[in-house]
Amino acid sequence: MKTQILQLNPILIPAINDELAALYEVHKHFEITDQAAWLQQHGASIEAVITGGHTGISREMLERLPALKVVAINGVGTDAVDLAYCRSRGLPVTATLGALTEDVADLAIGLLIAACRNICAGDRFVRDGQWELHPQPSAIPLARRFSGMRVGIVGMGRVGRAVATRASAFGCPIRYTDLHRMDDLPYEFVATLQDLARNSDALVLCAAADKAEGIVDAAVLDALGPRGFLVNVARGRLVNEADLAEAIAAGRIAGAGLDVFVDEPRVPLTLRQSDRTTLQAHRASATWETRAAMARMVLDSVAQALAGDRPTMSLTT
Repeated sequence: MKTQILQLNPILIPAINDELAALYEVHKHFEITDQAAWLQQHGASIEAVITGGHTGISREMLERLPALKVVAINGVGTDAVDLAYCRSRGLPVTATLGALTEDVADLAIGLLIAACRNICAGDRFVRDGQWELHPQPSAIPLARRFSGMRVGIVGMGRVGRAVATRASAFGCPIRYTDLHRMDDLPYEFVATLQDLARNSDALVLCAAADKAEGIVDAAVLDALGPRGFLVNVARGRLVNEADLAEAIAAGRIAGAGLDVFVDEPRVPLTLRQSDRTTLQAHRASATWETRAAMARMVLDSVAQALAGDRPTMSLTT
């Protein structure tokens, strides 16, 4: 009999799904009608769980899976998993750390350039036929140059460093803030977020900061100022969205490029309707290359745990 696996989130790479199906008996929780009844009947046989960072797995579900040997997260977020409880059980929780770095950094720079150069508004201007109606150059406001902007990075982990490398290639001076100064970095460390915003033309949020909330508030946005841009490819809750919506509407910052939000998929109307915002649906890692690499890491973690080994990507054991 094949090992029983419970899959809480879909994997979008067909080849990986085929491999999973060939190796294991995969139960797709998201397709089960009466999930509670199914878990009551089959929970004791489940040896591995595959989930996503946003979905995680509840403590209640974990307690109903006594044979569980691994929780493999297809992502980097661990907020929705009780890591302390998993440690108490000696249960490996793995994540796909490192696989997302390049794509997330690419999108951060893409969002910043799009916001500075009004790329989305310009696209709509052409698509809506407005260029023919208003061919004069003054019909579209002048944009902001990205090259040479002072870029402040919040969180100098893998993604923050990759963003810094990319922005440096555009001649951008880099400053950063984190929990402490990092001696291996050539960039200037700024101790407080507000001071970093005050000395930046663009503030890029890259911090995991699982326990932080609303750290980018009205004071930080005012320090960034009416010519400053905000980019968030980290966690939606790092930003006080009410403060951001007010700052965007009032022109207290120049614009924002956002891939993550506090209450996804719900996005404040002010942010959705503004030409000052460039928005994505939490898609920073959504390329074939990265999703395939992530899925491969999930497969490897499951195989390692089921073989009795400590998974390479374990965060708890």
